[in-house]
Amino acid sequence: MPCTIPDQIIRATISYHGHVCPGLSIGIRAAELALRDVGDPAVINMVAIAETDMCGVDAIQFITGCTLGKGNFIHRDYGKMAFSFFNRDTGKGVRAVLDTTARNGLFTEYRDLTNKEAQGRITEQEREAIADLRARLQQHLMRMDLDDLFNVTPVDKGLPRPPRVLESIPCARCGESTMESRTRRMGGETYCIPCFREIDQKL
Repeated sequence: MPCTIPDQIIRATISYHGHVCPGLSIGIRAAELALRDVGDPAVINMVAIAETDMCGVDAIQFITGCTLGKGNFIHRDYGKMAFSFFNRDTGKGVRAVLDTTARNGLFTEYRDLTNKEAQGRITEQEREAIADLRARLQQHLMRMDLDDLFNVTPVDKGLPRPPRVLESIPCARCGESTMESRTRRMGGETYCIPCFREIDQKL
């Protein structure tokens, strides 16, 4: 079944992100899956986890209302097109992994041309081809059935702990206040991560 997110919400999501692209389409569909399989975030206490930092995370935050600042959107830098959604009250959720075959042959050509564009080695004809491939890939992703687009498994483990307000400690080197859980200790002193990296000989 094609995407069921209302057009006005899709347009608002594109406006929020700043442009339309295949990555944003994947995020829109992942958010749609969360609404279908986990529930309405206006009714339940939803938590979202993204294992990538691609464009789609903006769509997930915008549509579900799970955000980094509220602590109910978690980024895990694993480089995977995988998204988990939980109902915090029940601990139940789903993990959705993009099926690599879902993007079909369009993606390889699109990726190669966009990489070439980033290197400044692209012709005007290839630039036009990128625009065409982008539009076709987006349409393809938005029209696919969710269960063909993602491999979905139920999960009841991995729900992040609720956010807490932690003590902040001044870094012994730069003096800047740093959340206690993000500090490092060396030689009896407490350092922020950037300062620790500069003084630790093993890094």
